Amino acid sequence: MKISTKGRYGLTIMMELASRFGEGPTSLKSIAEKNQLSEHYLEQLIAPLRNAGLVKSIRGAYGGYILSREPVSITAGDVIRVLEGPISPVDFTEEDDPAKRDLWLRIRDSIAEVLDSTTLDNLINYQEQSAADNYMFYI
Repeated sequence: MKISTKGRYGLTIMMELASRFGEGPTSLKSIAEKNQLSEHYLEQLIAPLRNAGLVKSIRGAYGGYILSREPVSITAGDVIRVLEGPISPVDFTEEDDPAKRDLWLRIRDSIAEVLDSTTLDNLINYQEQSAADNYMFYI
């Protein structure tokens, strides 16, 4: 399964809103400028996120968008499903071979488990650990 730019940019929008949660509305223009993305494209992505109830729009001169819930309660799976549709590597309903059908189901379930167990809060607070950090050397 390959996540398209819709899913990737949508996750970028949601992470930006999550990082500013509680600070008031954020404009798509500021998100576009910070991430060097097309504001027009982000406008197309925000509509389904709003319709799904993941974000709220605030009108006015200092308007923009805010998350409708706390970042800990919105998962990457929520965002990806809204923008990409159901998570499935293949259309396994047409699969005749039970072994292959089981393989596709296990792949789908594994992808869904990772996406559904990763919250926006996890993503914005992610800290990369390098391999060097995992080893202690004594001389």
